[in-house]
Amino acid sequence: MRTKKNIILQGAPGVGKTYTAKRLAYSMMGVKDQDRIMMVQFHQSYSYEDFIEGFRPASGSNGFEIKKGSFYHFCKKAADDQENEYFFIIDEINRGNLSKIFGELFMLIENDKRGNALQLLYSDEKFYVPRNVYIIGMMNTADRSLAMLDYALRRRFAFFDMKPGFESEGFRAYRAELNSEKFNRLIACVESLSNTITSDESLGEGFCIGHSYFCNLEKADDAALRSIVDYELAPLLRNIGTMTGQRPTIGSTG
Repeated sequence: MRTKKNIILQGAPGVGKTYTAKRLAYSMMGVKDQDRIMMVQFHQSYSYEDFIEGFRPASGSNGFEIKKGSFYHFCKKAADDQENEYFFIIDEINRGNLSKIFGELFMLIENDKRGNALQLLYSDEKFYVPRNVYIIGMMNTADRSLAMLDYALRRRFAFFDMKPGFESEGFRAYRAELNSEKFNRLIACVESLSNTITSDESLGEGFCIGHSYFCNLEKADDAALRSIVDYELAPLLRNIGTMTGQRPTIGSTG
């Protein structure tokens, strides 16, 4: 992260990308400072005008004026506080038209181009991305309906693959605290399903079931487990089944 300045966390839904992005930022800052983190979500209507600047209707008149976007304001804030690190987190980074959103920032976000200024598209202002700004993008590898990331952007980011953390030290401690045989059987079933999904040539690791579906339970009683299975896992598996022409089932948690 310190070397590249820009990274993308990629993995199946529910592997903890958002949680990891924030924890990474706090870890590098050495303090949990929300004021130095900003999070946005890209979508198909998100534009350069939202991200940097653009003409918007002026309040109280029939004309237009230049309005600054989220990344512009964030960079200006970071530039006034060069002693501290700032983190701009982009959820669903592959859902936006990246070439359109980033514009001339393709060059400015590179590590060795930080501090260099370019004239912005709509204004005469010179703009640069400060060296103390880090960009963390997140994307679901299961989202195949979207175009591949632009190569020009891809080479400016480092990519980190995230996988379900059922065998992590934290999740094992969580299971031990719940102390539920039914919960353990459900996790074993899900891990088996994920292995099947991974080995399917039409799917792969990007469609595995993440561990976050099962986190934050105070107790693993029948009602809680049934709710996860009926309203989260079953719809997910039905969606996967439509892609393969199969009908995967999760069995019974009882």
